[in-house]
Amino acid sequence: MTPQRSTGAGTEADVPEYAGHYRLESCLGSGGMGVVHLARSTSGLKLAVKVVHAEFAKDPEFRGRFRQEVAAARRVSGAFTASVVDADPEAARPWMATLFIPGPTLAEQVKRHGPLSPAQVRRLMAGLAEALRDIHRVGVVHRDLKPSNVLLAEDGPKVIDFGISRPKDSELRTETGKLIGTPPFMAPEQFRRPREVGPAADVFALGSVLVHAATGRGPFDSDSPYIVAYQVVHDEPDLTGVPEDLAPLVLRCLAKEPEDRPTPDELMRELRSTAASYDTQAFVPDRWAEDAGGRDGAAGSGSDAGSGPSAEFGPDAGAGADGGRRRRRVFGVRPRGRTAAAAGALGLIAAGTFASLQWFADDGTAPVSASAGTSSAAFDAWAVRPVAGKQAAPQCSYGAGALLCAQSGEVYALSPADGAVRWRRSVAQTGAGAPVLSGGLVYVPTADGRQLAALDPATGRTRALRQAPAQGGWAFAGDTLLLVGADGTVTGVDGASGRTRWSGPVPGYTAPSFVSFPGDPLAYATSTSADGAWTRVVAVVPGTGAVRWEARLKGSLRPVGAEGGSVYFLGLDPVYGDARAVVRYTPGSKAVRRVTLSVPRPEAQAQVRDGVVRLLAAGGTLEAVDMAAGRQLWEVETAVSRGSAPVSDARHVYVSAADGRLLAVDARTGRLVGQTPPRLGGLAGTLAAPVLAGGRVYAGAPDGTVFAVDGEQPAGW
Repeated sequence: MTPQRSTGAGTEADVPEYAGHYRLESCLGSGGMGVVHLARSTSGLKLAVKVVHAEFAKDPEFRGRFRQEVAAARRVSGAFTASVVDADPEAARPWMATLFIPGPTLAEQVKRHGPLSPAQVRRLMAGLAEALRDIHRVGVVHRDLKPSNVLLAEDGPKVIDFGISRPKDSELRTETGKLIGTPPFMAPEQFRRPREVGPAADVFALGSVLVHAATGRGPFDSDSPYIVAYQVVHDEPDLTGVPEDLAPLVLRCLAKEPEDRPTPDELMRELRSTAASYDTQAFVPDRWAEDAGGRDGAAGSGSDAGSGPSAEFGPDAGAGADGGRRRRRVFGVRPRGRTAAAAGALGLIAAGTFASLQWFADDGTAPVSASAGTSSAAFDAWAVRPVAGKQAAPQCSYGAGALLCAQSGEVYALSPADGAVRWRRSVAQTGAGAPVLSGGLVYVPTADGRQLAALDPATGRTRALRQAPAQGGWAFAGDTLLLVGADGTVTGVDGASGRTRWSGPVPGYTAPSFVSFPGDPLAYATSTSADGAWTRVVAVVPGTGAVRWEARLKGSLRPVGAEGGSVYFLGLDPVYGDARAVVRYTPGSKAVRRVTLSVPRPEAQAQVRDGVVRLLAAGGTLEAVDMAAGRQLWEVETAVSRGSAPVSDARHVYVSAADGRLLAVDARTGRLVGQTPPRLGGLAGTLAAPVLAGGRVYAGAPDGTVFAVDGEQPAGW
């Protein structure tokens, strides 16, 4: 889901800055009950935090329901649910924090790209059956399974929102005022006997969700939610368009009587042949296109939820799927034009950010042998797995003549020549990111996030511990560590000695968040107006705290690079966060240049080199914009549904994909010139950008591999 600002009805002026120890960064969505925020823990872990509207926080009955939701979500743990990290139902504004799961909801996917293919529907059915099995095993009934409560994560569907009763936007009130669910996905007994609802109601909802996934509409379809309610109780479902081999099983799920429906275990037995070959990459959008066999067809009509006005019944009852014919070009370079965009949620990996790791002191080294890879004309490429038995994508950076990586509870240094492990230290991982080299030391956070451990880059031994603010944040700019306190005070610390260089506020900022870019001596903080009409930018000298310049620029802007005396930004949609333009600001002349993108780019990540901005958007569109010429140079569909920020040298643009591939594109033409084989494994998490050093390209893959290839010869990969 794309982060957005809270607008419209129900928005509160007093949106909290923190929920517990978690800083609220942006709005993922809102409803009658409250707002879901993208947040980060003190150590950098990305979370989804639900904060209840103040008006409901005063209602004792509502607080009781929220306590039940938190308890239910905590009881459920499995591969198909989102884990609860923390919660406080007793807070002045009750909240609950769960792991942030990148990926579109089923509702978003069907709306944007039309119905799923038969193979995808079968996999979805298998995944949701397993999810319901896990949920029901611990005595929980979801009661509100619907497309917007199903996330299509990279490793399969995830069920979210356990037992929420939403007073305003997704629930129907009976004459007695009882809140009972979303009509197009409710079982007959939820209308007839709401006090007797059991696990079978979730199976009925599963059947409705599968019809929606296969056709773009519900099995009971009307503009009125009350007519839908009548159809659910009395009429037979419309299964037109449901795959023939699945229709009988879906029909059983939609039986009027609970005892006539299959249990999740029975569904899994029926789907055993499908489940046995379940593809963990099935829900990556480029694979959606592949499974569809390149088919072109009309997207399903009707509504995301089957029926009902969105003002009363929420997003699942709202606008219909995107109609018309859809074509997906895979690695076809084309001129400026509209492209399909997937809705995977992917966070920007900015230069100077931390690995979100919990560190435990360990002064022993753990050398392991490195194996040689395939040979290229220029040098011997290599691939190693420094952490045996753990499949997770390593996050790497380059410094002090070594490749510095973090992965699955380990921080280690590799030889760039052959991948040999020079040293390794045990940590407890809580997020994703690469170690940071500053002042000649390698930095990682401690377990409680209150300190930063400084390691010797040659041995990995602990050299110092730097204090970090309990609330606030930190960032590195060159050899300076910038610590931001809860009161907004910024302290500049020498990365080598730990000596305080300066301390004080940044004028006009209550809690500045800094970014910096390689080769640029300044750190930048931005603040955007509530309506997104303008952005205030301040440039600070990291070593002294002096404000070099500040500007008030039009639009909602996010800095993505700096070079040649100019700073480059993405101009964002103030509501949805999609990139709509590339902006260059030159403080010396105060000149502003804006190049409007051909279409909005969701979840865009960008890199600047020689005045050209390269952007990769969710869904795989990679494009290059020449800011001097004021135009797009090229655009290509990469078929990478989730990718890293692009990086480039003089000849090529490189991108890491969630399936472990490394892709190279000609920097002048946008033509694909090389890619490595996939390296599938565990969750890719936040994807680190490839690392360029000495003509080589280094990358990590989800199977735990770190590998190096010749950047000059991508055709030989």
